[in-house]
Amino acid sequence: MGPGPINADPRVLRAMSAQLVGQYDPAMTAYMAETQELYRDVFRTANDATLLIDGTSRAGIEAALVSLITPGDRVLVPIFGRFGHLLVEIAERCGADVHTIETEWGTVFAPEQIEAAIIEVRPALLAVVHGDTSTTLAQPLEDLGAICRAHDVLFYTDVTASIGGNEFLADEWGLDAVTAGLQKCLGGPSGSAPITLSPRAVDVITARKSIEAGIRAEGDAVRDDRIRSNYFDLAMVLDYWGPRRLNHHTEATTMLYGARECARILVEEGLETAWQRHRLHGTAMAEGLAALGLAVFGDQQHRMNNVVGVEIPDGVDGEAIRSELLHDYGIEIGTSFGPLHGRIWRVGTMGYNARKDAVLVTLASLEQVLRRAGVRVSAGAGASAAQDVYGSAV
Repeated sequence: MGPGPINADPRVLRAMSAQLVGQYDPAMTAYMAETQELYRDVFRTANDATLLIDGTSRAGIEAALVSLITPGDRVLVPIFGRFGHLLVEIAERCGADVHTIETEWGTVFAPEQIEAAIIEVRPALLAVVHGDTSTTLAQPLEDLGAICRAHDVLFYTDVTASIGGNEFLADEWGLDAVTAGLQKCLGGPSGSAPITLSPRAVDVITARKSIEAGIRAEGDAVRDDRIRSNYFDLAMVLDYWGPRRLNHHTEATTMLYGARECARILVEEGLETAWQRHRLHGTAMAEGLAALGLAVFGDQQHRMNNVVGVEIPDGVDGEAIRSELLHDYGIEIGTSFGPLHGRIWRVGTMGYNARKDAVLVTLASLEQVLRRAGVRVSAGAGASAAQDVYGSAV
């Protein structure tokens, strides 16, 4: 019950137990095509270039940035938590001239602040995290696409922590590149990174295409200024997933099965229904934690549906509480990073664990652990407050 990874949905685990097939077996290419179509629904996009990157969510981030950034490009990164710093780190390694704006952890940016920075920096790319689990907040993106179009800026976001549990509309919001991971609201294991690219982003990437020796045919592009990574070269990966099926790597078959099932479950439920489910259980958890006397962290107007941060009570050893909760009750909640380390816990309600029973058991167990640590709590207060949320939702 932390900020991820969470318990995988049993359906996903069963899907991942299926036997391997060859990467050009018609069944395998059909699974790939079906997975692409499913993730178009998940991202809410019509982008043809929607596929999987084999690797954790960070692999998706790196593939997007190394393929979109030509060394020397200016990149703007608004930082409101740990993972904004990660985007800076990766963009710098791609050779970008990185510019940042920062806000206090626990707050987000107004669109006007980001537009002012775009006007000042004039970047080729805006790279921003959607939901940052380090602060539990989500940066509003709805107005940023139009701003980027007005200033001819590519717009990238990482939605690993938010996709599936919070409203996200790639095309309507004007995104050019989006990357994700399975291990949070999608209810799968880490190891596959869904990605979608707009036609504008694809044009930028294919302008840098260079086909490696050994698989290139006569007339294939060969460039000196090729994309700096071979494994994360989206120009070649797009050819692997596209009609040409040009060999690039061997697809991680078991992860494809898992990613496909994650998307199947979400699409069957309906995205709006899943967003509402995460909102309901996230609200119940937040209200329950507050009823235990814990101060909720950050700007609650912009809190993600699927994770809540709470201040660790004065005089309490936060790691000891987490350890006792894990060892006595089998429940994990999250620690924190950077300026929030030792200050807050992060409690998630994500994917398969966004359920009433999981919320109530977590609150009841945490109450017992807090009481043993000397924290004064009202008996049953947390679970009762959560039940009130569920009752009002009926």
